[in-house]
Amino acid sequence: MHVTHGAPLAPLTTLGLGGPAATLVELADPADFPEVVALVTAEAGRAGPPVCLGAGSNTLVHDSGCSTPVLRMATRGIRFLDGPRADPVRIEVQAGHALADLVEATVAEGLRGMEMLTGIPGTVGATPVQNVGAYGQEISDSLVAVRAWDWRTRRHVTLAAAECGLGHRTSMFKRSRRWTLLGLVFALRRSPLSAPVGYRQVAAELDVPLGSSVPLAEAARAVLSVRRGKGMVLGCSAADERSVGSVFLSPEISPAQAERLRARDAPVNSFPDGSTRVSASWLIREAGFELRRPVTPGVRVSSLHYTLVAEEPTDGAGAARFRAAVEIVRRRVEGRTGVRLSPEIDFLGDWDRAQRINGLPVKEPDCLL
Repeated sequence: MHVTHGAPLAPLTTLGLGGPAATLVELADPADFPEVVALVTAEAGRAGPPVCLGAGSNTLVHDSGCSTPVLRMATRGIRFLDGPRADPVRIEVQAGHALADLVEATVAEGLRGMEMLTGIPGTVGATPVQNVGAYGQEISDSLVAVRAWDWRTRRHVTLAAAECGLGHRTSMFKRSRRWTLLGLVFALRRSPLSAPVGYRQVAAELDVPLGSSVPLAEAARAVLSVRRGKGMVLGCSAADERSVGSVFLSPEISPAQAERLRARDAPVNSFPDGSTRVSASWLIREAGFELRRPVTPGVRVSSLHYTLVAEEPTDGAGAARFRAAVEIVRRRVEGRTGVRLSPEIDFLGDWDRAQRINGLPVKEPDCLL
């Protein structure tokens, strides 16, 4: 465990914006967690439980920083729980383990269930918080259980996946600091072939019909190529590096809206929770935003994809301007398309609790990507 007071948080996020943490606790060894509990209890006062930070890939830190203790999860490790012939195969993963490394390991082991999640940044511990998913797969498809510390009851708990309230990019952990996730158990199937390819862009990259299954490694490479083409892989575009990926959730739409948007060749897809949703990036383009064009000073549309990226702040107001850009996009999209967007970003720090985004109060989440 390593403790720093007044630690800059901007370098720990992919946006590179925001102020310092009053107290930053970095946890690399799971055995040190009791010390974390003792320190947070002593330092938090009325601030309560800590905010957990992983790789900072979905996080916007307030310009003034965060007075609540910040716990950065840096624990790593994958453990196979069953024998070599088990199917499904259960694996336990530490919360700070990189999701990209886990996906690579499962593909190399011939385990089906995570191959479409390749290229997504962040830590494994953050994935249930937003039920991370892409190209037809979600964490809820393979999650069995989570191990966590419950700050309300002050004890370790194991929660079955069915108890976690997993939905489309949401869970009972989102915007709650009650639980700190410590480890996750997944069940994956042994298979040389991927899940059926359900997205046109991935199928086109593979040159196969929709619904085809292909070798796991080929599916992962195709998804990674599609993500790179959109600037959605860290390190693939220096000009668009300061990003949180998708700023907005793909919004749920009614059957009438789906019919109208399909007639305009919009990418409308059905999701495992039964909802029908349209691509947020398509809506942003339809609302008149252009690639590379500024939205607020220091914030512009990516050069590769209809999402927002940050430029180097010059006056310490970068986070406020990024948040203002989010609201500008949301309002224009609703005014021009009739569809309301909801931000996917987690807001960390001392944001005004009275401020609301899309009708939802801004609260610090339990664990950030």
